[in-house]
Amino acid sequence: MPNILSGKIIAVTGCSSGIGRAIALECAQQEAKLILHYLGDPRSSKDMESLRDELANISNQDAKSPQTVEVAVNVTQPDAGDQIVKAAISTFGAINGIVHNAGTCQFEDFLDVTQPQLANHMDVNFNGPFAITQTVIQQMIKQKSGGSIVYIASISASMGSERLTHYASTKAAILGLNASLAVAFGKQGIRFNCVSPGTIETSMNKQDLAGPKRLAMRGRVPLGRLGVPEDIAKPVVFFLSDMAQYVSGQNLIVDGGSSVFYQ
Repeated sequence: MPNILSGKIIAVTGCSSGIGRAIALECAQQEAKLILHYLGDPRSSKDMESLRDELANISNQDAKSPQTVEVAVNVTQPDAGDQIVKAAISTFGAINGIVHNAGTCQFEDFLDVTQPQLANHMDVNFNGPFAITQTVIQQMIKQKSGGSIVYIASISASMGSERLTHYASTKAAILGLNASLAVAFGKQGIRFNCVSPGTIETSMNKQDLAGPKRLAMRGRVPLGRLGVPEDIAKPVVFFLSDMAQYVSGQNLIVDGGSSVFYQ
């Protein structure tokens, strides 16, 4: 396959680990220029050290200009979108796409969810991406060249999850936002799509998947295994690329077939 993101300038939020990291690496493989967003706390800062090394190993050695720029900011900060867009413009001159991957997910029984927990999930998973999207769209309209915005949602937004009622609600809100934005800004050539992962093995759910539950979850997947972050990265790259130039407002469930496994 050719390098389908060559020349495109893409921001990836929450790229220091897990799914976001895999997306950043796949975008780099496809020769995108990247705005690498991460939280900036000690853990994500440490993870970024090894990500820089991995990106250096796959970067275009003949490139005479920067291929990446980093932005460390909490997505809930009011100026997070401004920081991301300004980094893109000052380094590359434009922004062609963004992947909203940064998120939080704490497993909790519904009756034990506190208002601060609910507010935090809403701020990180919905309010932050909402505000950042506003800033990115404003820039894309100025550029008059369209763009692609991809949200990482969740299978939990469409299917029941016993201990993720608060998390699932934020991701369902993302699905609604995605569909409405596709209608609102289609005339400007801006596309919006969601990728909804099923059970993907990351540090976020490592504890929840410990023990017998891991085997049980794997048994519900027709393809016979749990997902890995790279399984999400490739569909995201498709949505970012011109191969998806007539695709907008969609939600792609990537779960190995588990959502259609009735019995």
